[in-house]
Amino acid sequence: MIDRLTGRLESLDGPEAVIVPEPGWLALGVLLPAYLAERLSPRVGQTVELHTHMQLESQNQGATFTPRLLGFGSPGERSFFHLFTTVKGIGSRKALRAMTLEPAEIARAIVGHDTAWLTKLPEIGKRMAETVVAELDGKVESYLSMDELDAALDEAGNRAAGGSLHGPAAEAVSALMALGETKADAERMVRRALTEIPEPESSTELIQAAYRVGR
Repeated sequence: MIDRLTGRLESLDGPEAVIVPEPGWLALGVLLPAYLAERLSPRVGQTVELHTHMQLESQNQGATFTPRLLGFGSPGERSFFHLFTTVKGIGSRKALRAMTLEPAEIARAIVGHDTAWLTKLPEIGKRMAETVVAELDGKVESYLSMDELDAALDEAGNRAAGGSLHGPAAEAVSALMALGETKADAERMVRRALTEIPEPESSTELIQAAYRVGR
């Protein structure tokens, strides 16, 4: 298994890169996700390092198999790709084309349940965006910094609450403030809870979720 590859980026044609390791007697074709191909486009002729994954691509209904080498900018980006392809209906080729933006940006949309944003990615329609969120919710937080995670959860809460808190959500904020939380923290906790329970039946249900999710 080829885990990492360092060499001169000889050419880049769309998502297909040719890497020539030293001493130059071998040239390897590597398939890249769209965002990485764009990132590397100014570096043709320079030395690059890719974290790779080898897979066998079936041809003729599985009668023959072609080896494909996929390249990523870091182990984390490779890990996100593997997770992304666990979604039903997203194979390796589709994932490479769909990933026109950095994994962290895609993860942020998933955490925020922002299906409208996900539909901007190639290959991802409305139904597929909903499937991505449903299957990867709770699995992509590690690809975000704490600040990015906070922002994504706050945005999700704002969408769930329609931009303002009312009904059980407003009651939950008042109850949390009575328990010693500041108004800002109480609202933040409730908005995060609303990402888990978009249509709460009571303020008690939201308060329990707010402490479970935390600030």
